[in-house]
Amino acid sequence: MHDPFEQSLRDMLNAPGAHRDHSERLGRVLKTANRQVGATDLFGLMGRCLQAFMIAVNNGSAHVAPVSRRTRRAEGADKAD
Repeated sequence: MHDPFEQSLRDMLNAPGAHRDHSERLGRVLKTANRQVGATDLFGLMGRCLQAFMIAVNNGSAHVAPVSRRTRRAEGADKAD
């Protein structure tokens, strides 16, 4: 079973009469294939960047702790009242 994109490239390459020049036809097919591969790589790169960002946030969140200005003595004094 062929990939639908690969099949469309084969059909474009074998199209009768539309482009009589073989080099022009091949150039058009390669240009279309190059766009498809470029878009796939771009989306893959964005996905990996998002994954790296989420890993960084996940690993960094353990180091963030709530900060309080109260001292331990002040907390104990409030509970005694």
